[in-house]
Amino acid sequence: MSSDRACMLCGIVQTTNEFTRDGCPNCQGIFEEASVSAIECTSPSFEGLVGMCKPTKSWVAKWISVEQYVPGMYAIKVDGRLPVEVVDLLPHYKPRDGSQVD
Repeated sequence: MSSDRACMLCGIVQTTNEFTRDGCPNCQGIFEEASVSAIECTSPSFEGLVGMCKPTKSWVAKWISVEQYVPGMYAIKVDGRLPVEVVDLLPHYKPRDGSQVD
């Protein structure tokens, strides 16, 4: 059983231990502002992986909206719903599971 999880906000894939220990390298500030843990904002259910070495120079990074994030492995689709406390902080939030925000 894999312990990999993907952030439901940015899509970065890390182990459960990394999210627990360090949080999300891209979104931790937002999670802290919303008073939620990084684990609450991750999902073990995701599809596709893209490795980003130089996100600012990659058309794929732009296509999956990760060009401003740290290099790493990113999921194409992440299943799950972010806590409402996080969504309320993000007026232009677009879910990574393909659904629409109500």
